[in-house]
Amino acid sequence: MLRILARPATRLMERWLPDAFIFVIVLTLIAALAAMLTQGTDPASLVEMWGNGFWELLSFAMQMLLVLVTGYILASSPPVRRVLARLAGLARSRGGAILLVSVVSLAASWINWGFGLVVGAIFAREIARQVQVDYRLLVAAAYSGFVVWHGGLSGSIPLTVATPGHFTESQIGVIATSDTIFSGWNLLIVAALFIAVPLVNRLMLPLEHEQVLIDPAKLRDAPPEPRSARPTPAEWLETSPILMLLIGIPGLAWLLLHFLGGGALNLNVVNFLFLFLGILCHGTPRSLLAALDDAVRGGAGIVIQFPFYAGIMAIMVESGLAASLSQWFVSISTAETLPFWSFISAGIVNIFVPSGGGQWAVQAPVMLPAAEALGADVAKVVMGVAWGDAWTNLLQPFWALPMLGIAGLKARDIMGFCVIHLVVVGAVVGLVLYVI
Repeated sequence: MLRILARPATRLMERWLPDAFIFVIVLTLIAALAAMLTQGTDPASLVEMWGNGFWELLSFAMQMLLVLVTGYILASSPPVRRVLARLAGLARSRGGAILLVSVVSLAASWINWGFGLVVGAIFAREIARQVQVDYRLLVAAAYSGFVVWHGGLSGSIPLTVATPGHFTESQIGVIATSDTIFSGWNLLIVAALFIAVPLVNRLMLPLEHEQVLIDPAKLRDAPPEPRSARPTPAEWLETSPILMLLIGIPGLAWLLLHFLGGGALNLNVVNFLFLFLGILCHGTPRSLLAALDDAVRGGAGIVIQFPFYAGIMAIMVESGLAASLSQWFVSISTAETLPFWSFISAGIVNIFVPSGGGQWAVQAPVMLPAAEALGADVAKVVMGVAWGDAWTNLLQPFWALPMLGIAGLKARDIMGFCVIHLVVVGAVVGLVLYVI
């Protein structure tokens, strides 16, 4: 049944979904038009909001580019390649390949979202080298695992409200992760998705004659340059492991001191970890720089698109559009249904504000007073927003950019499969939030 549904969804997306850059331009125009029609914002003010906010995500854009670059450097190193190749060897069939990629991506994304994006993409490439299976679905399976990130260890919203001094502490206090990430009902959602996501991916597997395959030769890395019999001093430095050890070991020492001192695992620390592990695993500057060259070529979409999303975020926040949208959902809620409607509203807002932290800053001033007034469970409302943010990432190509850059695909290639997941994941999460 799902295979049959996936066919028209895939054809529709391939035909109508434009490149991710076109998508962000269309979203910009939609956000601007909605702000004018519903908030009465004049065009001059909209242009000012948009332009002022255009560069607000520069730091975050660099972090995301480094997620791609450092992750690719580590995952393409010889030791990690051998591990991934051995793990990929467990896939004995087309269906097994899809299930394996799904589970690995889910587990990696639950641990850390950046780790999950990179590992999922690299592992999908490795599987495609060994098993002849639809490459679009393989990459879509890797991306579908990303949906659990906000219910996992790196969920930005539950970690924010668990941190003393957060911006809503005076209103809700500090909410322990035992009430959010590690609550029974949240773990139930995660467990259900660990079953549903791989199963849906397996059921969408096209028939053999319908598959879109990729030539494994295109996924092979270029062979390393041979060392000269009589290297020059420059060539000796480029192929010597000494420099890599001298800089790589201090990098790992800093990480050890960071964690022993009670430091947290955040995006900068993850990138630092990936980079210095990659330095040590590649062994030579020449090998590292070859991987860097490959990684940067896949990051062009991130560089150009993040400023546009920052502009959209500014329009949504400063015009009051995001708050108005959230307030409408609050107006139809009760204490029991507010977590569910928080999930739905966050899913819609996420299309235009695809940043967990940014979205919480927009929706918290609306959702938290409503939870207090209605007597709703604040922890569930918090996680409703978190899951809504993760849910519509299945439709929003923003977060797929690092993975697509590594895999060498366009958003339209995988979004047909992701639409099916959008429905299934929405039903699973919505049902738990509504019933429990």
